[in-house]
Amino acid sequence: MRKLSLWLRAHPLVGDSGIATFMLLLHLGELGGEGDLAVGMPTVLFVLAGLLLTVPVSVRRIWPMRSAYVALLGLAIMAVLNQGPDVTTTTVVPSMMIYTLVAYVGRRKAAVYTALTGGFFLLRRFTGDEAPEDLPSLVFDQVFFFVMLVGFCWVLGEFVGARRAYHAEVERRLHNLEFERDQQARIAVAEERNRIAREIHDVLAHSVSVMVTQADGAGYALRSNRDLAERALQAIGSTGREALRELRSLLGVLRDGTEHDPARIPQPTAADLNELADRVRGLGLTVSMELTGDFTGLPTGIGLSVYRIVQESLTNVVKHGGTGTKASVRAVNDGQRIEIEVVDDGMRREPTEMTTGGNGLIGMRERAAVYGGTLAAGPRTGGGWRVHTILPLDQPGATS
Repeated sequence: MRKLSLWLRAHPLVGDSGIATFMLLLHLGELGGEGDLAVGMPTVLFVLAGLLLTVPVSVRRIWPMRSAYVALLGLAIMAVLNQGPDVTTTTVVPSMMIYTLVAYVGRRKAAVYTALTGGFFLLRRFTGDEAPEDLPSLVFDQVFFFVMLVGFCWVLGEFVGARRAYHAEVERRLHNLEFERDQQARIAVAEERNRIAREIHDVLAHSVSVMVTQADGAGYALRSNRDLAERALQAIGSTGREALRELRSLLGVLRDGTEHDPARIPQPTAADLNELADRVRGLGLTVSMELTGDFTGLPTGIGLSVYRIVQESLTNVVKHGGTGTKASVRAVNDGQRIEIEVVDDGMRREPTEMTTGGNGLIGMRERAAVYGGTLAAGPRTGGGWRVHTILPLDQPGATS
């Protein structure tokens, strides 16, 4: 029964057509009752009025206003001609149309239609060949009946209209929630891709720059200083292997979640800064490292950001600093924020020179912004380059 009800609700034309057919047969059945119509024009008008009254019922939920006023035309014919018996359709069909307008159109248009219907309804009741004996009592009874009938249809229409509006609002909100969920998923995917892109850039930019520098040095020292060339080749090999391990770890994020990789290498943290400085020193770059405070117990995210910012800064020194460049790294953790300063003396630029940030500089700024921090990078007075970063530890993202 419930499935049938849902099907009829999804196909309103079928159910309303059945009601319209029943009402038409009921209307035509009045021809054989009391007060038979004479064969001729009145009978034709009676049938025409019946068609105008009942056929619009089949499309009352598709075209509520049009069907209501077509049915009102049929009621007008019955009221003006005042021919034939007092048939049921002149009461039931207008009541159904009042209910339909209240539920599907609105109160204002339904009120106008109700007033017109009431006029034709009372006109049919109080016009005839014989005047009623007790007219005031009949007027009261008919008005009371019409008001009660309209009141019932109106309340029922309000209830059904409210339910329709409620279900429509629920469906709209569910649609919005699904849309927002899809958008959030897309945003999360985009953010994850950007994060992975930054990680891959950091790994490749640092490692490849080191390998290129070492390869150039090995090429120059291959004949004059074989020991130096051998150390450079060893540095190239170790740097390449480390880059491959980190790339394997990053690309593992893109694998199927059901796959397990026991050899996945953990991401570097701020505790590995001294090791990073040692590797850069192995390239022939003079690097001083000054760490103040505890860098071993930082959250994973902010610890990785500290490491990557220092790594990218030193990578830029390797790429652009030139021979004999000196760099110094100072990192301070006072429990409330982390301050990082990386300076070098190899970039001979004037302070007024226009500088543009590449992907590495953009990545550093994004990493700092994620944790509510700031990053400033630019040439120093007198030459060289300075990167200054502040990462607060009291931000919500810093504890993740």
